[in-house]
Amino acid sequence: MPTRPVSSRSRRAAHTLGEYITTFRKLQGLTAAQVADRAGITRTTLRRLERGEPNVGLDVFLEVCRVLGILDFVLEGMNPYETALGQSLAEQNLTLPKRVRQ
Repeated sequence: MPTRPVSSRSRRAAHTLGEYITTFRKLQGLTAAQVADRAGITRTTLRRLERGEPNVGLDVFLEVCRVLGILDFVLEGMNPYETALGQSLAEQNLTLPKRVRQ
C-alpha cells in the first residue's frame, strides 16, 4: 500500500515525540522490552515509535503513553479549551456547529 508524503514539520514532530517517549521510559528505569510487553507490541514497533517514524499507529502511541503514565498529560495537551488558541476560538464562536460543511 503506498504511503502519503509526510511534511518535514510533521517528521520533526514525530522525531521529537519519539525522543520524549524514550526519555520518559528511561527516567522510569524501564527497558524497551518491559514497555513493549506492557503495551502489547513488539520491541521493534516501540523502537520505530522512539525513532519517530511517523507511520506508527495512533493506537501504539496511546498504549505506550498509558504504560508510561503520561496518557492524561497527552490528552490535557490536546484539550482545545486549555490552550490560548482554543480559548480564543471559543470566544469567537460561542457555540460549536454540529457539522462543518465544505
